[in-house]
Amino acid sequence: MSELVNSTYISLDGVIESPQTWPDTGGFGAEGNKIQTDLVLSCSAVIMGRHTYEVMAPVWPTMSGNPLADKMNAMPKYVASRTLVDPEWNNTHVIDGDLATGVKKLKEESDGDIVQFGFGQVTHTLMSAGLLDRLRLWVHPFMIGRGGPADLLYRDTPTTGFELDKVTALESGIVILDYRTLGDEPDVQS
Repeated sequence: MSELVNSTYISLDGVIESPQTWPDTGGFGAEGNKIQTDLVLSCSAVIMGRHTYEVMAPVWPTMSGNPLADKMNAMPKYVASRTLVDPEWNNTHVIDGDLATGVKKLKEESDGDIVQFGFGQVTHTLMSAGLLDRLRLWVHPFMIGRGGPADLLYRDTPTTGFELDKVTALESGIVILDYRTLGDEPDVQS
């Protein structure tokens, strides 16, 4: 069965919304770009919510000529949405039924891992259904200092445990934390 990997940018104060407007850190450098490219190249599909789709769909089709952009534009993309009707980005499919059922079937049938960008209701639904296998947080070295509940990583969800798999510090100060989801709910002590 394929693994579902969530890859999300996050600030030190927990903001995940609108990373395209955040302060410039100088990019990911060769190491960070390789990590991002290797993830996408190892995957056979992308899952995202409607909001993430609306941010990515106008940008990616304008890029080509590098392995990351070519793979993103060619691979199947699945958007969880009840309102998106006619997606224009190549090879995009709408999941408008039960998300957990659709993603479970996709994991069973895919020949590679599946990447999910963005961390919102889609991710929390998949975590609650036990379908998220790995979490990659790209922690940016600044605080945004603004935003409401919808802008933060936090949402009400069942307690989910993770095991740290790898830490990569980039020259820009971004730290990439790779976690594996634990199969059982962890013991939480007060």
